[in-house]
Amino acid sequence: MLRQRTGSTVCPGCGSLVGVNDQTCYSCGRRNPALWGFAPLLRRLGQDLGFGTFVIVASVGLYLATLVASENPLGGGSIFSLLSPDRTALILFGASGAVPVFQLGWWWTVLSAGWLHGGLLHILFNMNALRQLAPPVAEMYGAGRMMLVYTAGGVVGFTASSVMGYLAPGVPLLGGSQLTIGASAPIFGLLGALAYYGHRSGSSAMRAVALQNAAVMFAMGLFLPGIDNWAHAGGFGGGWLMSQWLDPLTRERVDHLIAGVVCVVVTGLAVLASLVLGLQIINGG
Repeated sequence: MLRQRTGSTVCPGCGSLVGVNDQTCYSCGRRNPALWGFAPLLRRLGQDLGFGTFVIVASVGLYLATLVASENPLGGGSIFSLLSPDRTALILFGASGAVPVFQLGWWWTVLSAGWLHGGLLHILFNMNALRQLAPPVAEMYGAGRMMLVYTAGGVVGFTASSVMGYLAPGVPLLGGSQLTIGASAPIFGLLGALAYYGHRSGSSAMRAVALQNAAVMFAMGLFLPGIDNWAHAGGFGGGWLMSQWLDPLTRERVDHLIAGVVCVVVTGLAVLASLVLGLQIINGG
């Protein structure tokens, strides 16, 4: 049964028992707590409503697609470049940075770049980090607000990197990227959300853990090549600011979930836009 039409279910906002046709939860005031009768089905997907799994599946699918579109998908001799898509394939599927955003005018790539990866180790590391961070953020904020935080982290992170890549190309530490990809920017957004939750709730342990993880990952970027520190810093800032606006100590609303789903759909359209325009350029259209 996909949709429950009669009986009771559990309010996703507070866990109280509500009727499937109730307009408002009498315990927490959440509107449409049964989500049109689909709440039991969505609850089976987990606390994040399957968003983490969806990101992993979509990212792996896009990674394989960029490999297929590459001339030399095996990459170079280094383990860090193993199975690496080439620049043309990454731009074709929505990589961001100074080149796509300012030279091509593809501003929407700040949405799509977080779903692309440049190598086998790159995607394995990021997807493992996502599996660890998505559940606690979804538990504290709700699935819809987690989607908004994830999107904001990617948008702010890749915007910062693209702008600095345009303003200070080639400048050590200060320069951004000509071409940038990876889920690390929105993942830093999740870290920013956890840090803000610790700040807002007074949980010094939560804030310390989030800040320590962010600091370690940021420090790695200072010493390892190919890591986009501007995307990381911007992602953390975007996650913090979005969390501040959403306020994790308030109840998640249905419109948060709708807005989160809209963000995912718009991101998919951003990938499609890059693919359509890129193919037109390649074909001389």
